[in-house]
Parts: sequence; structure tokens; C-alpha cells
Amino acid sequence: MELATRVSALTPSSTLAITAKAKAMKAEGIDVIGLGAGEPDFNTPKEIIEAAYQSMLDGQTKYTPAGGMAPLKQAVIEKFQKDQGLVFKPNEIIITSGAKHALYTLFQVLLNEGDEVIIPAPYWVSYPEQVKLAEGKPVFVDGKEENEFKITPEQLKEAITPRTKAFILNSPSNPTGMIYTREELEKLGDVCLEHGILIISDEIYEKLVYGGSKHVSIAEISPELKAQTVIINGVSKSHSMTGWRIGYAAGNAEIIKEMTDLASHSTSNPTTPSQYGALAAYTGDQAPVEEMRQAFESRLNAVFDQLVQIDGVTCIKPQGAFYLFPNVKKAAKMTGYDTVDAFAAALLEEARVAVVPGSGFGAEDNIRLSYATSLENLQEALKRIANFIETHKKS
Repeated sequence: MELATRVSALTPSSTLAITAKAKAMKAEGIDVIGLGAGEPDFNTPKEIIEAAYQSMLDGQTKYTPAGGMAPLKQAVIEKFQKDQGLVFKPNEIIITSGAKHALYTLFQVLLNEGDEVIIPAPYWVSYPEQVKLAEGKPVFVDGKEENEFKITPEQLKEAITPRTKAFILNSPSNPTGMIYTREELEKLGDVCLEHGILIISDEIYEKLVYGGSKHVSIAEISPELKAQTVIINGVSKSHSMTGWRIGYAAGNAEIIKEMTDLASHSTSNPTTPSQYGALAAYTGDQAPVEEMRQAFESRLNAVFDQLVQIDGVTCIKPQGAFYLFPNVKKAAKMTGYDTVDAFAAALLEEARVAVVPGSGFGAEDNIRLSYATSLENLQEALKRIANFIETHKKS
């Protein structure tokens, strides 16, 4: 059977692929340490679970409005007001089946065939695939490692063409953990305003920032930038609710209406008990959010020096999210591998450490290591990597 061309052009998710292979090896009894996870290793806070459970006992198991139930929209509105000083109306908010679905739906309503979306590299693996699914064209701009993987206004200007429709901004970044400063955002925002380009600001890691760094939403800089930005967020990372699948988008009412209409024909509505869980996440005690952030920061500080002491490995210390993104090109060559992909495959097969090759993120010299696992696992994994390099190092 001949399938649609839109799926034949897709690149499988490298993060999901490496995680699946590591799990399969573990199921065979192999001692594998997986550092590919893109989700917190903490359970969802008890109060959130109890709220969702109670909602089901109370009969809240039916359809909600396609764009999400009103109390949750209001909780999101209050969250924006409290955290960023941003004011949104209910018709400027859509609740979705995860932040990934918010992005997918946005691209579907925004792009026509051949429309271009500027994507800074390194990038989250699903951005270009979702653009392609909407018949758009991903345009990559290389965030140089010497500039903390961030792009400059000059680079952004050079990438703009008459077909440019949108610019994706992900801060804190997956996979690099880098954060754009207010000044950097202002300058990028000026370029977007000058050329009338929509800014898609993915802020899913906003609560996970370290070392005194501060997350700034580009939409809070000026009313003009707020009007030209769609913010994507959700409870997956902040409240350890990845499997609950609740995200949201906030922005121009016309865009949100079209997204809602499309969602009504694709998902009907986000899962009802999950919405009640998300409502509890935003209206309840926020202490678990800070406790998790502190745990991630503690792990980062505990293992970063261990990582950069490994022969052939360099790394910029991340400011947010829960990933390390070291450059291992030298280590790969030292151990006889022509590519970092081959080096990463060997780490899994021989050292029993699962990492994600940077090629899936548009950075062929790097690997992504998630520190969303125990400190014990992290330290043992880095020991295995160091031993692997020492054992295979060519003279």
C-alpha cells in the first residue's frame, strides 16, 4: 500500500528510539543506565493525583469544551499574570493534549505549503518534523557553541525570506539548557517586529532554571512583542506530569480560535481528569515544583565537573532544563569512531550507557545526557563513559 508522502519524509525521534532500545536491553537483564529521558524522574505530586481521582469520583469523566475547561483556562491566565505580568483573556488560551499538540495544531493552522519557519539549532527534535507535516519548510540557523548555542539578531535577519512565517524560540532550551537574556530577546524581537514574523515561544522548561539565572518570556518585554507571540507551555516538566498530556498555547485570539476549531476535529478535548489534575497543579501548593528544581540543580552541580574532566569531552554548563549537551567529537575520534553517532552506539553496546546523539538535534558533535535520574546513576554512567574512552583510546 502506498502511504502519504507527508509521513515518508519524517525522521524518527532519536530520543524515543534510544530510550526504547535501552528499555529493551534492560528487559533482557542487561545493566543499562539510561540518560535519554526527556521527563522528570519524580512522580506527580500526590495532591494533583488525588484531585484528578476525586474529579472522576465526582463524575467528571465526560467531554469538556474542545479548547479546555474554563476553570483551567482561568488558572493559566492567573499563572501568566503572576509569573510574567501578562494579561490574557479566555479566548486567547487553548488547552491541548500536551505542549507538543499545541505546537502541532499551531503549525497546522499557520502554515501553507512552502511557508518557512526559522528554527535555531540545536533544536528539539520535533520542531522540524511538525513544520514538515504542515507542508512548511524548516530553515535552520546554527547557534554557535562559542555563543552558548544561541543565535544572534544578524543571523536571524540573514535567514529571513519573503516566505518566512514564524520563528521558534525555546528558552530554556532542549537540548542545550541555555537561556536567552532579556537584552538578547529584545534584539531578536526587534527583528521579528520589523519583518512581521510570528514568534513561537516554547517555554516548557521555564520553572527549571539554575545558578541564579532567570527565565524571561519574550512576550513580557513589550505590548508589541506580546501581540506577535504565541507562547507554548504546559505542566509536563514543571509538575512532573508528562504522561497526563496537558499543555496550552496563549496568543492572538484569531489564531487560538482556529487552533480550537482544528482540535475539535482531532482530539475533541484534552483528557478531562488530566485537566482537573492540571488545575490542581496551578492552584495548589507550588513547593513540589521548587523541590524538584533544587534536586535537578544539585545533581547538575554534583556531576558537571566530573563530566568535563573526561578526556576528549567539553561542555558548557546549562542554565536550565535537565540536560547536559557535551561536545564529544574529540572523544569519538580518539576512540576510533568517525562520527559521534557511532560513538554513542558503542557507548550503549559496550559501556551500557544510553545517550542521545546530537545529530537528532542538529548538532553532530554533541550528545545529550539527561540528569533526570538519580545522582548515583549519573555518577556511574560518567565513570563508564570515562572508562570506555580510556580503554579504546588510540595511541
